[in-house]
Amino acid sequence: MNRKSSKKAKVLTSLLVFILIFGFFLNFYVEAAKVSRDRIQPTAPKNLKAILVTENSVSMTWTASTDNVRVSAYNIYRNSTYIGYTTTTTYTASGLASGITYNFTVKAKDVAGNLSYVSNILTVATTHILPPLPSSVKKIVGYYAGWSAYSGFTPDKIDASKLTHINYAFANIGSDLKIAMGDSYVDPNNFSKLTNLKQQYPNLKTLISVGGWDWSGKFSNVAFTDESRTVFADSCVQFILQYGFDGVDIDWEYPVNGGLSTNVRRAGDKQNFTLLMQKLREKLDAQGSIDGKSYLLTYSGAANASYLNNTEPTLLAKYVDYANIMTYDIHGSWDSYTDFNAPLYNNTDSSPQYKWSADSAVNAWVNAGFPIGKLVMGVPFYGYKYASVNNANNGLYQTFTGASSISYAGIAANYLNNVSSTE
Repeated sequence: MNRKSSKKAKVLTSLLVFILIFGFFLNFYVEAAKVSRDRIQPTAPKNLKAILVTENSVSMTWTASTDNVRVSAYNIYRNSTYIGYTTTTTYTASGLASGITYNFTVKAKDVAGNLSYVSNILTVATTHILPPLPSSVKKIVGYYAGWSAYSGFTPDKIDASKLTHINYAFANIGSDLKIAMGDSYVDPNNFSKLTNLKQQYPNLKTLISVGGWDWSGKFSNVAFTDESRTVFADSCVQFILQYGFDGVDIDWEYPVNGGLSTNVRRAGDKQNFTLLMQKLREKLDAQGSIDGKSYLLTYSGAANASYLNNTEPTLLAKYVDYANIMTYDIHGSWDSYTDFNAPLYNNTDSSPQYKWSADSAVNAWVNAGFPIGKLVMGVPFYGYKYASVNNANNGLYQTFTGASSISYAGIAANYLNNVSSTE
């Protein structure tokens, strides 16, 4: 081999070695880049929320990871424990216990097995289904009006031996959509006396009744969104803990229609009322699981059919311990003719106005799907006194010029044994 050929061979050998070395490092760089890329986490899923909650399951959805090209699945966690995966952005967790609060999270998983950071936490309680009350369990519920304290009848004067439950009337709703004292002057002292009364009668239960005729104006706003329902429910839990109540009674007068002309009302009140009671049940049960106590949830509803049409009795029954039917004020000063405040049954008299009764109301509630074992029928311990009534038919079904309510004490003192009284 001549010198020229030898030199050419050396150059070719050097070039081959360079190519081999360059190829090695290029391959190493590509592999390193691939490994580095595979180690990058996909972005976390967002907006995890529930779309359906039942007694034993929670269906949820979320916004996909922005690295959805590389995401192969989403891992689901319940209370930080892995429970399964899905390749879509929806998942149903089943086999859950009734009335229990769970925390769910989601992580995106890419084709290389890398997991994203965790999504937001979804806290949700499964539907609470209350067992039917034994037929032997009787509830005798009395309403105590907070303003009675101004006339000297404070809670310590209640004969609680005749009652199983006392509803304190009423709490108001603040501009922040939280429960608020109705009368900050007398309420604190009344609350304290109710707590002392329970020490004398350990089986007595007390509930704070919210709303009533005067303070139902904000209920539609309270029930309108999940956020507003949560704010109100949380405030109710704190209220009963602070003042020693055993539960909450919702006296919304009335969903959809009725009540004061200044009340906020919506067609969606019908469904939103149910959602509000569901949220209250969830929050009360969550606190009860901490305290080892069952907090009561009840509501008071009108005795007429239109009220039932504006609510969802069958669904409401799932969340409440019982309901109080306002089987009073069936007739009164708003009518054109005198009549009984709360007829027990419809009679066969010829009457110039509508006929309705406590019996009719109870049957209407039952026919609407509310279980009879959860009904408490209201009895008015007051009446109506009519003015300028002629004596025909003993004054029944006659015109009048004015009317006013009269307490049981007034009836007993002036009328019960003195039918000739004109007081």
